[in-house]
Amino acid sequence: MRYSKLNDFPDHFLWGASSSAYQAEGAWNEDGKSPSIIDMYEHPKEYADFKTASDHYHRYKEDIRLFAEMGLKAYRFSIAWTRIIPDGTGEINPAGIAHYRDVIQECRRYHIEPIVTMYHFDLPYCLEEKGGWSSRETIDAFEAYAKVLFTHFGNDVTYWLTINEQNTMILHPGAIGLPKGGTLPSKKELYQQNHHLMLAQAKAMKLCHKLCPRGKIGPALNLTAMYPETCNPSDSIAAHNWEVLRCWNFADVPVFGWYHPLAWSYLVHREMEPEIAPGDREILMGADPDFIAMNYYSTATIAASRGDSTDVSARAGDQQIMLGEEGVYRAADNPFVSKTKYGWVIDPEGFRYTLRKVYERYRLPILITENGIGAPDRLENGQIHDDYRIEFIRRHLHAMRLAITDGVEMLGYCPWAALDVVSTHQGYQKRYGFIYVDRDEFDLKEMKRIKKDSFFWYQKIIEENGNSL
Repeated sequence: MRYSKLNDFPDHFLWGASSSAYQAEGAWNEDGKSPSIIDMYEHPKEYADFKTASDHYHRYKEDIRLFAEMGLKAYRFSIAWTRIIPDGTGEINPAGIAHYRDVIQECRRYHIEPIVTMYHFDLPYCLEEKGGWSSRETIDAFEAYAKVLFTHFGNDVTYWLTINEQNTMILHPGAIGLPKGGTLPSKKELYQQNHHLMLAQAKAMKLCHKLCPRGKIGPALNLTAMYPETCNPSDSIAAHNWEVLRCWNFADVPVFGWYHPLAWSYLVHREMEPEIAPGDREILMGADPDFIAMNYYSTATIAASRGDSTDVSARAGDQQIMLGEEGVYRAADNPFVSKTKYGWVIDPEGFRYTLRKVYERYRLPILITENGIGAPDRLENGQIHDDYRIEFIRRHLHAMRLAITDGVEMLGYCPWAALDVVSTHQGYQKRYGFIYVDRDEFDLKEMKRIKKDSFFWYQKIIEENGNSL
């Protein structure tokens, strides 16, 4: 659909940027923090670990001042459960409370809206040793953790995100590291974990509505449209299979209170359905998220299953993320899109398409909490010329403006990332930020902050509220 004039971005649109605790903070064992699964899992040895990261824990004031200079209206970050309740349950760590109170107040000082992710992959390792998300006790632990956050920060935080990319954790568990010994849970175990995550999320949403009358809360999922490889109906069925199993099933539960029917049938027929305890349906019903938070990087193209092992392949050469499932779908190439250096599809039109699908399905405002391009940025004469990032974000913001004109209700845009962070798979060889952190994989240097060209471009876009897009 084409328009003679595009709608403007909303007056109070949340122009922002994102980070996560384990990828930005460092200080992994300071001030009472306990190890998380990220700290204890096995990661590629040729890349930076997460012990120092970008030292955001110690430099947050400098960083937030730079965010304010860039003009950010919002900063999406995560709170480390391990800083708040080091034992996973029980005693609260005053130093953790004080740190995040300071971060929130520093944001407020510059009129930056803090958008808080409650859980971004980093379960306390002490809970993992007791069964992690396979144990129903972790549901209660998360609810207690949520109550601490809402009680201490509820007056200063409006926007809460429950669990970051739950679909990634369940569909691609190796993506955040390998447990000691390298053995991943079975699919049956993963979907039981998923059910417990859903219950924990529903309890947290209900608690937020009870304790934070002004608060708004939603799930943060990696959502993407799927294209059939051809107009063969079998390809369309396969594309719908994967869209349901990868996206809608994870968003339907918090919004509608139960699993997508096709997804449930899939689980039952493969004997992977979770055990449903008495009262679980009642817990899941009525969570009533206020918005959908959405991470979008690329679309996928899907073909009909061949019914053999060729259905499964590595995503862009990443052996930690395998795509395809025998008898369900297989991944295919799309000749109409370009790709990043790392093989990720670049598809701004698919962004618009996905936004339309998500809004049509859920009729809830959408907050973009991740979108961006990873690249090996080069520091040259004290500058970083990242025209590729500017072009990537410009095209996606234009697609978003088209989606707004299509009728999609947008809350804000918080691309990945506010500053360079440790890429879970490629360390500091793969950078996403508007602000360069001057360190290498293993040489920390002084970690000086340097504004990239994209910093100044985004600053201008925010100043004009996107009117030139």
